[in-house]
Amino acid sequence: MPYDRLDKDIKMMQDAGINIVRIAESTWSTMEPQEGVFDFSHIDRVLNAMHKAGISVMIGIPTYAVPTWLVKKHPDVLAITPRGQNQYGPRQNMDITNVHFRAAAEKMIRKMMEHIKGHPAIIGYQVDNETKPYQTSGPNVQAQFVAYMKQKYPSLDELNKVFGLDYWSNRINIWEDFPSVNGSINASLNAEFAKFQRSLVTEFLGWQAKIVREYKKPEQFITQNFDFDWKGYSYGIQTEVDHFAVAKVLDVAGVDIYHPSQDKLTGAEISFGGDVTRSMKNGQNYLVIETEAQGFAEWVPYPGQLRLQAFSHLASGADMVSYWHWHSIHNSAETYWKGLLSHDFEPNVTYMEAKTIGADFKKLGAKLVDLKKKNDVAILFSNEALTAYNSFGPGNYNAILRPMYDALYNMNVGVDFIDPSSTDIEKYKLIVVPALYAAPDALLQRLNAFVKNGGHVLYTFKSGFADENNKVRNTIQPGIINEACGITYSEFTVPVQIPLKGDPFKVGAENNKAEKWMELITPTTAKVLAWYDHPAWGKYAAVTQNKYGKGLATYVGFGTNDALNDKILQTVVKDASLWGKDQELKFPLIAKSGVNRNGKTIRYYFNYSAEAKTFAYPHKKGMSLLNNTKIEAQSQINLPAWGFEIIEEL
Repeated sequence: MPYDRLDKDIKMMQDAGINIVRIAESTWSTMEPQEGVFDFSHIDRVLNAMHKAGISVMIGIPTYAVPTWLVKKHPDVLAITPRGQNQYGPRQNMDITNVHFRAAAEKMIRKMMEHIKGHPAIIGYQVDNETKPYQTSGPNVQAQFVAYMKQKYPSLDELNKVFGLDYWSNRINIWEDFPSVNGSINASLNAEFAKFQRSLVTEFLGWQAKIVREYKKPEQFITQNFDFDWKGYSYGIQTEVDHFAVAKVLDVAGVDIYHPSQDKLTGAEISFGGDVTRSMKNGQNYLVIETEAQGFAEWVPYPGQLRLQAFSHLASGADMVSYWHWHSIHNSAETYWKGLLSHDFEPNVTYMEAKTIGADFKKLGAKLVDLKKKNDVAILFSNEALTAYNSFGPGNYNAILRPMYDALYNMNVGVDFIDPSSTDIEKYKLIVVPALYAAPDALLQRLNAFVKNGGHVLYTFKSGFADENNKVRNTIQPGIINEACGITYSEFTVPVQIPLKGDPFKVGAENNKAEKWMELITPTTAKVLAWYDHPAWGKYAAVTQNKYGKGLATYVGFGTNDALNDKILQTVVKDASLWGKDQELKFPLIAKSGVNRNGKTIRYYFNYSAEAKTFAYPHKKGMSLLNNTKIEAQSQINLPAWGFEIIEEL
């Protein structure tokens, strides 16, 4: 800070209804300016001031940015990656397995926890920050990987066979000859190393959480601020972290969600990030630890958008919304990632809107917190399939998953996320499975059983193709699921402006075509929903649907554009008897619902557009929580631009 203004900041926070702050994150070099020399005065000062003001504090464990003295003494803490060793300067440049990093980090964590553990302002701890393996792959990590492989594959003959290492003379004949994976051309070995690197994150955060647990009070929580695959904003499943595995070592899941704003604000990233995070702990409510206030210059919200965003987080099951960060800093890397306050620290339009959010949270919080959501649709994702698919394409895994999620979001279909470790997939009525390229037999057999017992599944192309080791199945494709799908294929190609015969999904000539990939499908028992229209490929099916037992399996054998994707998903939602009243609305009108802690149904309606929208309220009568008026069934709801309504059913 350029000058001392803590008292003024706290007063402005109180005026805005802010009741929690996160501190200490990324301040290791301030806390321990030289090895073994500790100074916690900056933490004490803020803790004491916040407690006096009645504001709770979350402590961030500051291990994700290492101090200069540690690198000078132990240069090997900087990770060695396939591009060489990292240089000092950026955050998250270290090897999270390095013994010197771990020793220094543990000493610092214990000293900090011993100092602050009794402070009454602290309600929880965040371990590290948006943690990844950071591509660490130096000799020490390679040695750990070899030990991991020895345990998993005691027989080298078995390893060579399973991973196909005879190819290009990559065979490993003694463990001592195991080469660095950094130069590997073997997709199976690379996928296993990616899985191993994800496990390093799980182990690292579990290690930190275990240390913190030794000191924390029973009522204090441990969390982590997960983030996502990045496309200029939070976009898809994180490629470098197994979120479901890490969540098991935490008390509550936390998340950082950043998204486009202004005319590009759709709410899709808020919903996607929330649905993934809520699903990490099987429906448990979660914390939004970071989201934008002003953010990038192109993200400064239009009037009304900050409110719309905040309540959108609650509608997905968040129990906290917090901004990165309070004020805009004046130098260094994030100078123009603006906070709630601008560089002058004065009240501005965004801050004044935040005051209305704080006031409404205070007034309505008891009715909105702990929202429980029950969804009939799940998207099955897989880190292993993601890695494997991205080895061969076309495109990337998240570019298939996200459009499918967005289509469901736009038609107001609530979604959970499941992964191969999920134990309760049978509770859903429809499972959407994008590009399940690599999967064990047991998972595919389980999906077959799900359909046989009455469930609906939608598969995309490249599903079932390879086993869990990224080894292509030598059976009829799509492997194992061909039984439930009632189809076979052995050839595939890349389409060039190939339409579907007769425009079966009524999307118009411009959109009625296969993209990126096409499998040449022969139906066995399946009904064909779409054929390719081509002199050579016209005898092959493009989209099929098969009755199997009591259920239905739909298979899409080509890359879809948004228009086809939407229509196909709409078809399967209707076939699963999940088309309800809220599905008659469509984006930019977004509907969300859940049951509050009092057992009352809460319904949110959001207008993600710059134009006012009107619709007939399709449910039983309720009470508007925003203006305390009764809402009758079929009454007209008027939403202003970027506006919303919250209704508690009576």
